Amino acid sequence: MAQDDGGTGQGQRKVVAAYFVSLDGVAEAADRFLTGWDDEVDARGSELIADQDTIILGRRTYDEWVGFWPTSDVEPFASFINAAPKFVATSTPLESEWANSSVIEGDLVEFVKDLKSQPGGDIGIHGSISVTQTLLAAGLVDELQLVVVPTIAPPAGQKKLLDNLPPIKLETVNSAVSSSGYVLSTYRVVH
Repeated sequence: MAQDDGGTGQGQRKVVAAYFVSLDGVAEAADRFLTGWDDEVDARGSELIADQDTIILGRRTYDEWVGFWPTSDVEPFASFINAAPKFVATSTPLESEWANSSVIEGDLVEFVKDLKSQPGGDIGIHGSISVTQTLLAAGLVDELQLVVVPTIAPPAGQKKLLDNLPPIKLETVNSAVSSSGYVLSTYRVVH
């Protein structure tokens, strides 16, 4: 699979962070603010995972997902996430086993730098806000794929995706509005 270098000229794998976010930027517990689903959102998700062959997860996301995805029939994501190598950012051993999962040994930033230099498809980050923030701040995320839900999420302790980050320049790659009113946007991080 030929990899688009995203205009970086580096010829490396891309790190792609994908999230559902509310209009006010909340990305945590998206199931609390999702207002519907449509074919365009489904198609965007299928396109996203078609280019990914590796996943980076935070410990909290791993612990939440290991109880659902290994036995899920929500396709095509279930087949994808269960088969893909999953690297988990944590300092403690994984308590529950999930096929193709392993703990990141050492520093997350250094691990991802090394992973990007290896052959393969895109590296996905799904549902792990702190991992995404760390890698964005380190200049290692190449693309943000956001589905903006037209709602304002309740603020009760919900994490926002882009809080507490240094200035980061983005270029809009594409944007469309789905039939449910979701804004589907892809942004390239300008390195």
